[in-house]
Amino acid sequence: MTTTTLSAGGDLRPGRPSLVGDSLTLTRRALAQWRRDPGPLVGALAFDVLILLMFAYLFGGALQVPGGGDYREFLLPGIFAMTMLFGISQTTVAVSADAERGVTDRLRSMPVSRLAPLVGRAAADMLFAVVTLAVMLLAGLAVGWRPHGGPGATLAALGLVLLLRFALAWVGIYLGLVTKGPGAVTAVQTLEFPLGFLSSAFVAPSTMPGWLGAVAQWNPLSATVGATRELFGNPGWGGDSWVAAHHPLLAVLWPVALVAVFLPLSLRRYRALGG
Repeated sequence: MTTTTLSAGGDLRPGRPSLVGDSLTLTRRALAQWRRDPGPLVGALAFDVLILLMFAYLFGGALQVPGGGDYREFLLPGIFAMTMLFGISQTTVAVSADAERGVTDRLRSMPVSRLAPLVGRAAADMLFAVVTLAVMLLAGLAVGWRPHGGPGATLAALGLVLLLRFALAWVGIYLGLVTKGPGAVTAVQTLEFPLGFLSSAFVAPSTMPGWLGAVAQWNPLSATVGATRELFGNPGWGGDSWVAAHHPLLAVLWPVALVAVFLPLSLRRYRALGG
């Protein structure tokens, strides 16, 4: 079966539409762009490491883990989830840039599977998420974090982190399709911090005012953070609410729900572009 292929210069050559073939082609296109301009990705990795170092060495001494325990081991699962959250803006920027440069319109005019540009972007972002997670694991080990749950539990925890990133990738794709201009993208980047800090990533919800702590508990990031702390065998915040007792379940349900909402919305918006 003939599919859209990527030329040596990075151009798409049309053929018969194929979701798998076209998605792989567009994933390779994103990787080729990263090879030509690795600066933003290197900067993103450096920023993630900087956030870790700030909390591990500057703020960590003033923060206590409920019930006792090492703050760095409490911190790292939260950092893993935060780096996945920061990926929203990277996805949004990439999708928005393609739309502004006319790449999206060109793809829509070619015999390319309608879902392939979105799947290709999500796949490329997941590859970068794996690299990001590997870098953060090494950085965590360097500052003294250790997983204590065994190989199987550790792999399960990493799987939940990547599942969260997959769901957030579709949030970023949708936002990239509906936002225009650098101002809109800046607004998306600004929202990442309140969403991330209003969770159990850095402090226990029990230390917040009652209503704010309840919001933090139901944050999708808190579910992933709580579940991965359990799987890593790291100290948690010791909550006794229904949410705290069902972190593993919610760590799966929240990403599935986000994908169920934002994947169809992204596809609908992509089909409506230029209409």
